[in-house]
Amino acid sequence: MRAARQAISPQDRAILSDRIATRLFELPAVGAARTILIFYSFGSEVATGEISERLVTGGRRVLLPFLEGSHRMEAAELRPGRPPVSTSYGPKEPADRVAVDPEEVDLVVAPGLAFDRMGYRLGYGGGHYDRYLARLGRHATRVGIGFHVQVRERVPGGPDDQRLDFVVTDRVAIDCRTGDVADPRPGQ
Repeated sequence: MRAARQAISPQDRAILSDRIATRLFELPAVGAARTILIFYSFGSEVATGEISERLVTGGRRVLLPFLEGSHRMEAAELRPGRPPVSTSYGPKEPADRVAVDPEEVDLVVAPGLAFDRMGYRLGYGGGHYDRYLARLGRHATRVGIGFHVQVRERVPGGPDDQRLDFVVTDRVAIDCRTGDVADPRPGQ
C-alpha cells in the first residue's frame, strides 16, 4: 500500500488532496464539529496542511496527535504562532503538549495505509489511533482520508480495531455505517 501511494506523482497528489479536502468539507459532521483532531501529513499521505488552515481560520479548535511515551496517543491544540515540532518518527506534533480530554473531540480525521467500505483501516502498526478512538465520546465522528487507490475490498481487522464512520477519497465519500457512497463525481 505504501508503494501504491508513493506511485502517485507529487503533482497528482496535490490535485487529489484538494479533491479529498472538498469532499471532506461537504460532510455535515465536519460543518458541525467544533473540536477536530487531524493528523499532520508527511511523505506520500494526503496533504492536510490546507485542511488544518481552513479549520483554524473557520474558528475551529484543531488538535494534533502526539505520543506520550511509546504507546499512548494524546492530542493537543494547534495554537497560532506555535508551529508543530518535528519528531523522529515522521509526523510533526503540537509544540505545546497539553493533552485534551478525548471526550471533547467532535471529529477525528485519521490517516491510514488502506481502508475498506466497512470502516476498517490499516494503520502503521502501532495501534495508536485505535486505542485513541476507543476513548472518544459517543458523539464523535470518525473519518478516514486517503487516495482512492488505498480503498480495498477488505482490510484485516482485529478485536481492538476501531471502525470509521466515513472514508473520504478523491473519488467518493463512503458512509461506512450504511455502505452508501456519497456524491460520486464522474471523471474525478
